Amino acid sequence: MLKDKVNEVLPASLIEEIQQYIQGETIYIPKKKDTYHKWGTRSGGRKELDERNDSIRKKFHKGVSITRLSDDYALSTESIKKIVYIKHNK
Repeated sequence: MLKDKVNEVLPASLIEEIQQYIQGETIYIPKKKDTYHKWGTRSGGRKELDERNDSIRKKFHKGVSITRLSDDYALSTESIKKIVYIKHNK
């Protein structure tokens, strides 16, 4: 929401209550925790990365070298090592 006029969004009684604590200042009201989404869940980015990493793990276990995987996926060798050596819990 872009700087809506408080009078248009909140009831007068609530505005008066807030004015007991702060007046003439800008305040931020965060979303409720239960409305947050984990990174990439809405766009599908998380799923794509999981699929890519699964593919990397499978190729590594079939004998493809870390250097080759690094070249094929345009990732550093250190990134490939993290993907193939760190336990993956699903």
